[in-house]
Amino acid sequence: MHLHTNPSNRNDRNSPLDSKLARDSKLSRDQRERNSFHTRKNPPRYARLALAWLFPALLSAGTVSPSGPAPLATGFAVLSDDPGPWPQILSSVGFRPQPAGAADIVVLRPGAPAASQLTERVEQGCFVIVEGASTAAELFGFRAGKDHVVVGSVEDVHRPKLPIIWQKAAELPRFEIPKQARVFAKERWTGAPLIAGYTTGRGAVLWVATSPGERGYERFPYILQALNELGLNAPLRSARLWAFFDSAYRARVDLDYFAARWRASGISTLQVAAWHNYDPDPERDRYLKTLIESCHRHGILVYAWIELPHVSGQFWKAHPEWREKTAVLQDAQLDWRKLMNLANRDCFRAASTGIKELITRFNWDGVNLAELYFESLEGVGNPARFTPMNDDIRREFRAAHGFDPIELFQNRKDPESLRQFLDFRAGLARRMQEEWLAEIEKVRASRPDLDLVLTHVDDRFDTGMKDAIGADAGRVLPLLDSHDFTFLIEDPATVWNLGPQRYPEIAKRYQPLTHRSDKLAIDINIVDRYQDVYPTKQQTGTELFELVHLASTAFPRVALYFENSILAPDLPLLPAAAAVAQLDRNAGKLAVDSPHGVGVLWNGDALVDGKPWPLGDGATVWLPAGPHTLEMAPAGSGPRVLDFNGDLRSAERTGPSGIELSYECASRALALVDRKPLRLEIDGADAALTLLDSANRYSVLLPRGQHLVTIHTE
Repeated sequence: MHLHTNPSNRNDRNSPLDSKLARDSKLSRDQRERNSFHTRKNPPRYARLALAWLFPALLSAGTVSPSGPAPLATGFAVLSDDPGPWPQILSSVGFRPQPAGAADIVVLRPGAPAASQLTERVEQGCFVIVEGASTAAELFGFRAGKDHVVVGSVEDVHRPKLPIIWQKAAELPRFEIPKQARVFAKERWTGAPLIAGYTTGRGAVLWVATSPGERGYERFPYILQALNELGLNAPLRSARLWAFFDSAYRARVDLDYFAARWRASGISTLQVAAWHNYDPDPERDRYLKTLIESCHRHGILVYAWIELPHVSGQFWKAHPEWREKTAVLQDAQLDWRKLMNLANRDCFRAASTGIKELITRFNWDGVNLAELYFESLEGVGNPARFTPMNDDIRREFRAAHGFDPIELFQNRKDPESLRQFLDFRAGLARRMQEEWLAEIEKVRASRPDLDLVLTHVDDRFDTGMKDAIGADAGRVLPLLDSHDFTFLIEDPATVWNLGPQRYPEIAKRYQPLTHRSDKLAIDINIVDRYQDVYPTKQQTGTELFELVHLASTAFPRVALYFENSILAPDLPLLPAAAAVAQLDRNAGKLAVDSPHGVGVLWNGDALVDGKPWPLGDGATVWLPAGPHTLEMAPAGSGPRVLDFNGDLRSAERTGPSGIELSYECASRALALVDRKPLRLEIDGADAALTLLDSANRYSVLLPRGQHLVTIHTE
């Protein structure tokens, strides 16, 4: 289940964090590989040769003058036979490896020699990263002293109170740093600098005392944030992330402010804990309506996140006769969830009626049926948490197989009987999922723009999930042939310590199960992990960016659990981590090729494929999927779509006051326009215009599906 923290003053605002920590504490522990630490006394041959010709070539390549704006940085080069972790670090936010002569970011590993052209190149706009001790480091003022410090704990300015612990302490020289350098990270107890940097001209220098670690994040989580503060901007951004939201953590906040912040962080859709609003309550309902309106105003869609068999706290109190039972025949109140027996037809009908009223009472864009299976992660090993053992299920199983499944926890211990019930249980979970998918689809008769999501824990990478909780993706994914929904794969707690490379492997294991890979998505849990992990208990900084980036390359959609757990230093670079595209620069043009559409950092107006382009806010140009070229354009006078939440296919201006968009979207789409829309055409016919305005921006709600729309503005 999703992790939440349980605020003491929540009352019935229950949330799922407590359950996972309690259930996962008994699971086996995995250790990370040990960090490697080494330095080179002499520069490798490749580095010596590259430094000999790199900087003269760059300085004679027609770079702009130091007084002008720095060009868009797109690529990096590591001048070493062993690039170390730097390709992983820099590619996680969209930078691509490039030949040394074209790179905007140059990494000098230990032992790199000095070259006089280095300082001139930085003045021209290059970003130089210097690792460890070298003559190049000394050129920029970073000199290893005679004293040494043992480093095992780090304090970083981006999160000073966050414990950053190295798995293996390292003895490092205490460095002298230039007076103009800002220290970003230091040894926690002695204050010895570990990361420092400064800007000069239009470029900057960043120094790190030693290797960031084999994976790029074992020692210094916030290297990319330091580079960003020195002026290095990631070239690409995505605005396609999903995030889960629980109002228990945002009860008294400015929702309009947070909606703007979420959208700036690349979030397109908020999955909102809807069980708080199952039972009508004026205060809670007013809060939720304000939340949805604020999100729509800023271009964010809002889905009802439903956690059946938990219905609501009031439903549990009102119907003790329908409560689920564990294998010790107690009511199944397991952590925050109070589970109901949905196999009981009276319970099902009552819950279904309430869920449909919940959906129609608010202006939702979609519904997420999350984790619709059973307890517990310990399986039959923990009878006190094992479900379902209600009378209806026991009666049904006994009629089919000749014995009461409660006997499995008493005197029937043969593996064959247990296998019969576990398979029956997985089939029951699949039956519930199909039944509830059909129930939500009935609501589409009156709400045709509703999207539908089924969140399902992974049981292919961690194959024990099937017997533990009844989750069987192989049974459920064929439903994509008869039902229209997204299958959101939840990353199980048992593998949270295994690193970003698990996401391509998870995707690979789901490919044979369905031909609808476009309907697969992945859910990343950003939480404190129960395993021994380093350097931080929660994913943050480079580790988080690598997770999000590799997940985005493996799946068409990435969700984050949950918005409140994302640490503040990570928010500015999240959109870059989620961006997936090929980016090449040539003769004043950018060639961009992305599978799902992408934003490109861009100052002013642009020509896209040779034509004036209406999608951009003056700092970012938004492109559809596929290959496109960008080049500078004279400032235009027509209307602009500042942001678009949907799968864009094409866009163009129609006269001085119109914009035509072609798009496809599984839910409604949202277009944010810089001029007030006066009329809307959808597929050639006039349509009702639904508007929300905020600070001279107008949000236009557009229908689900594939459409050609024309927005006529002032």
